[in-house]
Amino acid sequence: MSANSGWRLGGIHHVGLTVSDIEASVRFYRDLLGLELIGRRPRVTAPYIAQQTGYKGVEMSVASFNVSRETHIGLEVVQYLTQSGETADQSTNRPGNSHLCLTVDNLVECHRDLRAKGVQFKSEPVPITAGPNEGGLVVYFYDPDGHVLELFQPPARQGD
Repeated sequence: MSANSGWRLGGIHHVGLTVSDIEASVRFYRDLLGLELIGRRPRVTAPYIAQQTGYKGVEMSVASFNVSRETHIGLEVVQYLTQSGETADQSTNRPGNSHLCLTVDNLVECHRDLRAKGVQFKSEPVPITAGPNEGGLVVYFYDPDGHVLELFQPPARQGD
């Protein structure tokens, strides 16, 4: 029985990130991370956007990426062309902040490649030594706006 009467959540459609320079973000997510760019809306001004965001007359630029072909989960980066705010402190220990975790099949090689291309990491890849992902690898890194992203290499399982 559902905790809700008459409705249920169906899954994740997309994760959205507010950015300061959409062109830099497109280059980062498409060209460095290899995500598929599936849509660009250079100037969004539809009245429903102002109502949704609560910013009268807002204009924004939007780029959409496909993160996973298997699940069709998307990533949307949005630059507010009007009503833009100050950059937030995105430290992972601050309530209200979040991070996006992406899986990778070879974290050591991915880390080496991205670091050589100038991507900033919080550490070297870290072995997971406890819990359900024991045997995997993990590392935090940053996009051009300081959003914290995580790369996760799942542990090898018997039969893999």
